Amino acid sequence: MGGRTGRRAPTIDPIALEVFHHRLSAIAEEMGLTLCRSAFSPNIKERRDYSCAIFDARGTMAAQAAHIPVHLGSAPQSVLAVLRHHRLEAGDVVILNDPFAGGTHLPDVTVVAPVFRGERLLGHVANRAHHADIGGSSPGSMALAREIYQEGLRLPPVKIVRRGETDDDLLAVFLANTRIADERRGDLMAQLAALRVGAARLLELVDADGEAAVAAAMAALQDYSERLMRGALAALPDGSYAAEDWLDGDGLGRESIRIRVAVELDGGRARVDFSGSDDQVEGGVNANLAVTLAAVYYVFRCLAQADIPANAGMMRPIEVRAPEGSIVNAEFPAAVAGGNVETSQRIVDVLLRALAGAVPERVPAASCGSMSNFAFGGYDAARGRHFSYYETIAGGAGASAAAAGESAVQTHMTNTMNTPVEALEADLPVRVTRYAIRRNSGGRGEHAGGDGIEREIELLAPASVTLLGERRRYAPYGLAGGAPAKPGRNRLRLPGGTSKPLPAKVSVTAPSGTKIRIDTPGGGGWGKHKPRSQRSPKTTQRR
Repeated sequence: MGGRTGRRAPTIDPIALEVFHHRLSAIAEEMGLTLCRSAFSPNIKERRDYSCAIFDARGTMAAQAAHIPVHLGSAPQSVLAVLRHHRLEAGDVVILNDPFAGGTHLPDVTVVAPVFRGERLLGHVANRAHHADIGGSSPGSMALAREIYQEGLRLPPVKIVRRGETDDDLLAVFLANTRIADERRGDLMAQLAALRVGAARLLELVDADGEAAVAAAMAALQDYSERLMRGALAALPDGSYAAEDWLDGDGLGRESIRIRVAVELDGGRARVDFSGSDDQVEGGVNANLAVTLAAVYYVFRCLAQADIPANAGMMRPIEVRAPEGSIVNAEFPAAVAGGNVETSQRIVDVLLRALAGAVPERVPAASCGSMSNFAFGGYDAARGRHFSYYETIAGGAGASAAAAGESAVQTHMTNTMNTPVEALEADLPVRVTRYAIRRNSGGRGEHAGGDGIEREIELLAPASVTLLGERRRYAPYGLAGGAPAKPGRNRLRLPGGTSKPLPAKVSVTAPSGTKIRIDTPGGGGWGKHKPRSQRSPKTTQRR
């Protein structure tokens, strides 16, 4: 995968192209604001677990908002899947979440719409939002499943809107397969509203500049990103660099799952080969190809010293080989709920570890390496309604040659925000009993890794709880002599006071009054730790 596609765009004045880039990106950002302000669930309106992008008439990505890396790096696969399955007409909207047709995992629901001006196709708008429940065997749809059928409702690319008319039958099927139908309806309608805003703004842009000028600018912008990425790759030392890292396990008895990568840098191109990685496993930590591609593109964009507009052109100089049936390119009907949220993080870690051999001064130590997913749901008798909630919990960032790692932040493939305690307690039968920085959980070093988080929630109604995390066994690594961070840990305390540790991946049924505590990993340290008497006054140290 990778390589040059399409014809070279005409040259456009650099200043005009930069202005166009920001105008196009602003459309995607406005789509995101519309989705955020219209959504029903805390997961979207508070955590902002969504992404928006603009695509050209061929279905290649022209611009994106600064949202969730794992969404946006994989969204192009969804749009291409839509175009393979359908001939789109004005007013159509296609919905999908199938990980084997460009999706990531089932809770991530993507909607795609064409943008027409008369009978002429101008481009496409798309967004992806994480729905807090999409069915499956446990609330939050992050079950410890053995196959995708157990993870929730799976939608291939199908039209939810035809020529402006919503398919009420398909909508009824969608809503019948979730525990919280009103919330799902509200979130989906918010997604459709965001598409309408994106389409309207793109038409305004075309009305102002003309169809030919906008099409040419989209193509030129992709070529510009390609040139910048090739330049960034050419600035890296040519050679072969390899590394491996391990997932803790799949939650169903398999432990120590290897991810191996070899990166070859050669004069402005990169070949990334995951041969030697373990085969796909029974549990849901399998990553599909779209997720793996997203992680690869994210890493190289981070290493580029130029600010590269994120579009399809950026991806052209990077070739990815991911063996079919492996942990990084799972085949149907593999369970994949954790591949998107956990294995994507480990792919980033192993790639950065390999590339530290090329540019050690620019690669940080491992960050927390887990989204520490927490999902729960049940029936709230006091309010007379069912509830379901999902969140990811931040951790520590890895330190680098330049600075200590930040504490209590979302890192790498996630970019969600904090759910305020007040919003959580207002919407759900829970009480947040502890929310603090996990002091001294980052690795020591010349520059220390960031600290993780301590989060404890008391359930005020009986609930089914699923935890899906990583870096509880294999700690985030340090670099250049820096120490690893403390691994994460989970604990359950029952109403009577009985307390016990919980594994990284587990589903439990908990009575009212149960407390679930999650301590997330810190980030690795960079450089050897020096006694205070030996430190330079300019050394960035937190401890």
